[in-house]
Amino acid sequence: MHEIWSQILTAWQAQSNFEAVAVLAAIMYLVLAIKENIWCWLFAFISTAIYIYLFHRVSLLSESLLNVYYLLMAVYGWYQWRQGQQQQPREIVRWPLRKHLALIAGTAMAVPILGYTTSQWGAAMPYLDAFTTCFAVLATVMVAHKVLENWHYWLVINVLSVYLFASKDLYLTAALFALYVILTIIGYVNWNRHYVNQRSVA
Repeated sequence: MHEIWSQILTAWQAQSNFEAVAVLAAIMYLVLAIKENIWCWLFAFISTAIYIYLFHRVSLLSESLLNVYYLLMAVYGWYQWRQGQQQQPREIVRWPLRKHLALIAGTAMAVPILGYTTSQWGAAMPYLDAFTTCFAVLATVMVAHKVLENWHYWLVINVLSVYLFASKDLYLTAALFALYVILTIIGYVNWNRHYVNQRSVA
């Protein structure tokens, strides 16, 4: 047991201060997103700006590109939620199953294309990297529009991401995504409760 904790401590010390800041900002993003607090997008911006550099450094090219997208979506998400605050609070919505199936099929088709492309650039684990990247793009749009089912997508993405980042020795980030798995479940429960309350008031 002592040896395990020693390995964790060594891994922690090996990580850059940049990664620690990115992890803390990412945690704040998700906690605030669960609470439907608009400031979540500021922490998303900070975290993703750092991760663009970190992922590029370890050749997770799809993840690096994804965080460029996250950076833009942090601004878009802020705008979408702020518009709701100025008029009336943006309500949580659900998308029909047919729409989800169509989006899943379209997104799945992009995975081998991105995976092959980044493999030609020397990407590590290109197809798993591409899978989490492509579906995170879709899930982020759903968060910006407060689609309840976004949490289902994030659960799969976060579980796979734990393995992806641990395999590249980004142990703090892997631990972050392990925490994300738990927070994703909490997020779904909270948003679903809010959604049910919305329906009862309407």
